[in-house]
Amino acid sequence: MAWDRNQMAARAGQELKDGMYVNLGIGIPTLVSNYIPEGVSVTLQSENGMLGMGPFPYEGEEDPDLINAGKQTITELAHTSYFDSATSFGMIRGGKIAMAILGAMEVDEKGDLANWMIPGKLIKGMGGAMDLVAGVGRVIVVMDHTNKHGESKLLKECTLPLTGAGVVDRIITNLGVLDVVEGGLKIVETADGVTEDELRAATEATIV
Repeated sequence: MAWDRNQMAARAGQELKDGMYVNLGIGIPTLVSNYIPEGVSVTLQSENGMLGMGPFPYEGEEDPDLINAGKQTITELAHTSYFDSATSFGMIRGGKIAMAILGAMEVDEKGDLANWMIPGKLIKGMGGAMDLVAGVGRVIVVMDHTNKHGESKLLKECTLPLTGAGVVDRIITNLGVLDVVEGGLKIVETADGVTEDELRAATEATIV
């Protein structure tokens, strides 16, 4: 069986290493904060000006003044700090954030990422994704392997406007984990119950 959203987030959580400063994108990546491995201490950064994000609040305990970049209510920690957007993006552009875990609409075999707009659709803005993929040390994408029509979202070449070219290091989908390598994508592991042949059949991009 393919992984569900929480299982994908849990697998992404395994990428976290002790002492990292990490930025989580909207969508499935926000769930990663619930799956930080035991014994691992990471500091979550939000580009709207927060360093040290806590988990999502319990129902009834929400504080409308505490939100992440995706406008979701979150909690603070004892060491949480706040600052303006200029300082936040200075951290990102200055290479202070070790990893970004982002969602995507498309990723291609060269590591190109498209995750900020679909032409003709109403969007709120590009957010911080372009700065993140250019400034962080490692970019991991968490996404469904196919769209609602069953078509691969791992392509030979992205068709949507790019967020960044050649920026993706690892892709975690509901079918498995793939790395961007020379010549295409390399299968790292498959989801429980998913065969390598099934993953290959669902992938348009070249698998080496």
